[in-house]
Amino acid sequence: MLPASIGPTRLPVPHPERLRRIAHVALDMDGTIYKGGTLFSWTLPFLAQLRELGIGYSFLTNNPSKSIPDYLTHLARMGLSAAADELYSSAQATIDFLASSHPAPKRLFVLGTPSMQAEFKSAGFELASEDSADEPDAVVVGFDLTLSYVRLCRAAWWIQQRKPYVATNPDRVCPTDLPTVLVDCGSICSALREATGRMPDAVLGKPDPSMLNGILERRGLQPDQIAMVGDRIYTDILMAQRARALGVLVLSGEATASDAARAAPPPDMVVPSLAEFGAALASAREASILP
Repeated sequence: MLPASIGPTRLPVPHPERLRRIAHVALDMDGTIYKGGTLFSWTLPFLAQLRELGIGYSFLTNNPSKSIPDYLTHLARMGLSAAADELYSSAQATIDFLASSHPAPKRLFVLGTPSMQAEFKSAGFELASEDSADEPDAVVVGFDLTLSYVRLCRAAWWIQQRKPYVATNPDRVCPTDLPTVLVDCGSICSALREATGRMPDAVLGKPDPSMLNGILERRGLQPDQIAMVGDRIYTDILMAQRARALGVLVLSGEATASDAARAAPPPDMVVPSLAEFGAALASAREASILP
């Protein structure tokens, strides 16, 4: 049975009827199904439970530092087998956004890992170098684990020249199981704001609702049939609220029960982990078939 509280903090639980309507679960990755390089013990049983209940699932990540093939390899190393069409990253959301822009940029200065740059190149974009004579049509900033001072300065220069400027995601830090702080895209953009006086023209990834809306369109679902599950209030839960989906906060990553209690508006549901959410879905389904 789903616990009503952890310590003194009461956790919200949606009405069973709302849980019974869920036909698809969109899952954040780092902090939700794994942390760093460690798969949570409850992840595989939860996915098996979804399959038994006839509920589909997709993996969404705001981390653009890995390509889709890299993510599939990363998941496989942890024992989780997934297909390419089950993953959607903020890099792909950014690519879709740029491709639909008018006019669509062709040449980009991409502040990101080689893997992220390869995603943009595979999508048909040309990549500008650090040379000041190599002028891009737009600047894209992501979670760059290979960040260099020279490339940061070149990005700032083109941003200062009023080039269109897009960020892949707003995350300030990336969850990790290592003894360090992984400075993420939002923090890099803060440094660029101090240097140039500009914020990104658009910030893709969560909490932008386009990632969830794409799943709804591809699978022919209504917003009340999808649950967005993640460990961050300001990305995962906010996206769910903007897309009118069920927002489920897990306490296995960044956010705490106290954070959830202070959130306005609050998540629709708060659980310690995916295990408790799976139990709630199963319980709701079982209740619907009882005489």
